Amino acid sequence: MVALSRRHRAERHSVGWTMALAALPDMVHTLPVAAWALDRGAPADWLAYATALPGGEPAFPAAVALWSHHLHCSFHSALVAAGVTALLWVALRRFWLPLLGWWSHILIDVFTHSADFYPSPVFYPVTYWGFDGVAWNTPWFTTLNYAALLGLGWWLWVTRQKDRASGTAG
Repeated sequence: MVALSRRHRAERHSVGWTMALAALPDMVHTLPVAAWALDRGAPADWLAYATALPGGEPAFPAAVALWSHHLHCSFHSALVAAGVTALLWVALRRFWLPLLGWWSHILIDVFTHSADFYPSPVFYPVTYWGFDGVAWNTPWFTTLNYAALLGLGWWLWVTRQKDRASGTAG
């Protein structure tokens, strides 16, 4: 969206929707766990779940685990995203650009989750198969990821400063 806004001004609400949809797959599956933790009066249990390494998740009731699992699978599925995309395309008669946030999340997660660390079941509900990629929390990969983000942030800052200096910033 940022790159597009240089030529065509992106509306704030579109950028906001894109960012929200990019975060949605990793947030929605924690809702059953959060509800369970709040119901118990133990919100720290949600944090323990959200920050757990594979196999280190706190124990919670089977129904909570089942809902969390299926929400994770559904929101990381290209088939589900394709269905939602098609429905919105029919309803709006165009592609809704903020869906790129969700699609980018799925694409990135397919390759940055190992079989041991929440593989992205890209063809769920047909299959639970997920590509055995590099886990995002592997130290060398995490370092590379944050270095790339810092580099992109620096590049955006420098080019925005040049735009402001030349009077072309919107």
